[in-house]
Amino acid sequence: MPADRIAVVHERFTEIAGSEHVVEQLALHWPAAEVFAPIARPSGVPAGISHGPHTSGLDRVYRALGQRSYAPVLPMMPLAFRRMPLRGFDAVVVSHHAFATQAVFATDSPVIAYVHSPARWAWDPELRAGEGGGRAGAAILTALSAVARRCEIAAAPKLTTVVANSSAVARRIDDWWGRDDAVVVHPPVDTEGFTPDPSVERENFFLLAGRLVPYKRPDIAVRAAAEADVPLVVAGDGRAMNACRELAGPKTTFLGRVSHEKLLELHRTTRALLMPGVEDFGIVPVESMATGTPVIALGDGGAMDSVVPGRTGLHVSPGSDEEVVAGFAEAMRSFDPADYDRVAIRTWAEGFSRANFRSRMQEIVDAVR
Repeated sequence: MPADRIAVVHERFTEIAGSEHVVEQLALHWPAAEVFAPIARPSGVPAGISHGPHTSGLDRVYRALGQRSYAPVLPMMPLAFRRMPLRGFDAVVVSHHAFATQAVFATDSPVIAYVHSPARWAWDPELRAGEGGGRAGAAILTALSAVARRCEIAAAPKLTTVVANSSAVARRIDDWWGRDDAVVVHPPVDTEGFTPDPSVERENFFLLAGRLVPYKRPDIAVRAAAEADVPLVVAGDGRAMNACRELAGPKTTFLGRVSHEKLLELHRTTRALLMPGVEDFGIVPVESMATGTPVIALGDGGAMDSVVPGRTGLHVSPGSDEEVVAGFAEAMRSFDPADYDRVAIRTWAEGFSRANFRSRMQEIVDAVR
């Protein structure tokens, strides 16, 4: 039986990405659950969250700033979580990637932390260097990183159950938080919306899909396609777009954001999807596999859970940027989609379905009640 009263706590509802879809599935599974976040704007709340979310006083500051950027309110986030009205619930499920585990200090209920990742920007100086945005931005991010690390370390031992979204994240939780007991539950993938069409023929292009942001390393894919002299289609947008355009070869096409229908068509017809960055898990590659499409992925991070070499795609060995670009270029030059069975790829992807995610999360909540 579902818990009588469940609270779901999320970092922020400022845009809809992978973590927001996780919270959406939790809200759909427990429709009576109360959803909390320090700040929210309507365009950042998934449709499946039918009521709420409850916000904090910090949301008034966010609105006063015009909701243009959440960066100015980040230093106040820990306190906002600690002051949430979370007492008296049967269980509190926290969706964490920066400060959300601070909610453990606001409740006497069991707390299950679904960890998309410990704050990578706080723990990984190399990643932080790519996200700082200039000298002043880097200094601010460095100071905020120290706060984030202290917050995570303080909250970690108080969490009833820690759930990692991949084996790679579970290792970070062990290394950075000292918790070696994280349970892996992969995030929900829309395997019903991404489906195969055996009647569709493969076309002669590779696909890069998703947000074009530095940590996802779209530049690697664009450089590799130019080096391999192969067609690449880029579907997505983000602050790394201009840099990618400057690196692109003549056979690379930038589509910007596309509709679901167009994206589905691209996944079904591409030779393979490219996953050049270290992802915590990486939902886009599994969406592609749900259409029966193989994936060429960097052999690190979440791809080690989702991409099975020889069955659903292949791994490119990690290394320097030049080595990884060369590895992707060689993989694309020699890649033959006929080596992969669409049905087998689809079958593997079904294991990451929304239904499986919700079932596993119910089991975890039941175990603490």
